[in-house]
Amino acid sequence: MRGLTLLSNVFATVRARQESISMAVLPNFITTARNPMVKDGEFIAMMACIMAIGALAIDMMLPAIGTIANDLGVTTANDRQLLVSVYLIASAPGALIFGPLTDRFGRRPMLFLILALFGITGIASAYPPSYDALIIARGVQGFISAGFSVVATSIVRDRYSGDTMARIMSTIFIVFMILPVFAPSLGQLVLYIASWHMIFLSLSIASVLLAMWMSLRLPETLPVAERIPINGPSLVRTWRAVIFNRMGSLYMLASGLMMAGLFGFINSAQQLFEVHFKALDIFPYAFAGIALGTAAANFLNSRIVERFGARRVSHSALLFFVVVAGAHWAIHPWVNGLWPFSILMSLTVSVIGLTGANFGSIAMQPFAHAAGAAAAFQGFGRTLIAGAIGAVIGQQFDGTTGPVTLGYFLCGLAALAVVLIAEEGRLFQRRNPPKS
Repeated sequence: MRGLTLLSNVFATVRARQESISMAVLPNFITTARNPMVKDGEFIAMMACIMAIGALAIDMMLPAIGTIANDLGVTTANDRQLLVSVYLIASAPGALIFGPLTDRFGRRPMLFLILALFGITGIASAYPPSYDALIIARGVQGFISAGFSVVATSIVRDRYSGDTMARIMSTIFIVFMILPVFAPSLGQLVLYIASWHMIFLSLSIASVLLAMWMSLRLPETLPVAERIPINGPSLVRTWRAVIFNRMGSLYMLASGLMMAGLFGFINSAQQLFEVHFKALDIFPYAFAGIALGTAAANFLNSRIVERFGARRVSHSALLFFVVVAGAHWAIHPWVNGLWPFSILMSLTVSVIGLTGANFGSIAMQPFAHAAGAAAAFQGFGRTLIAGAIGAVIGQQFDGTTGPVTLGYFLCGLAALAVVLIAEEGRLFQRRNPPKS
């Protein structure tokens, strides 16, 4: 028995020594940061950029979809939407992988790995031998991009909770939305001076620049003592907790439904402006105008959510969304010009800015422990729902605005029904107000 005890102690010592050695030999930029006390302003900018680079991979290429399809021999018009829908759907299972990894190895190491892989897939997307190869590269890049949202949400949850987290997330979304707003314009600018290949290469360059910034300024927010080993039973318990938590699962579903309408619009936006409005030349600018409303809504949310509460703000916005989306669908056969469509679409999209961060913070509230795995599963469910339904909406494109407006309306109604179930029919009830 003494021999077995001695051998057990030796193994324990060796394991501890191996962990200390591995931490020592890891590059300094992965395990530490020069400034561990990042101010809120810079922290928000960092999280916004982490989340935005994945969205840039969608929005920057929108003006080039037609050119890419022509160069690679695509003959079916709606097949060009695969460049967007495959990316979005593939990002859903990616969240399941990167969430547990962030809980096990820490936020910073996983962030740098994701940035590296994202940059590599950007290069692969820039020079595909065929359209099928490009779709595969886009799918892999979408899978990897899921890690950005998981890591950013986990880092924010490490530092904040409740309505305060909703305020911080809203502020992050302001910056996050501003970058993709101008992404089609940036993509169009690239097309003026270079080919569409450079759009994908620019994403690889952006990932390198982000890695340099984070290596110097972003501290690790998950202490080693709080990291969770990766094992099947642990993951199943966390996912089970998310699925069977009433608020966590239903608000995840509601958030996915709200995003589904938006994804449906993004899938068919380029075709809408080219085929229906015959205004492809102003597409980047109209897209920016439509999307700016979301940034404004997130700014408003960041100012009012701690005063009124995430539920009151988001529930009011959801009801308004259903009314506006329903009215837009009802009048679209008669009022379907470019400017009426853009104004109503901007109003509808902006309301999502008052639901996204708030629904997300409500869904994450029960999961202070294992925030990475919880955020991962919620990201998986939300993105899978939004990506799949959005792809279906996009594929219904028939040369009119009908499918997009109907998609928004139906998704809004479904989200309202889910929230009513979650709250047992009682909307606007405030819980966990911030302490004064």
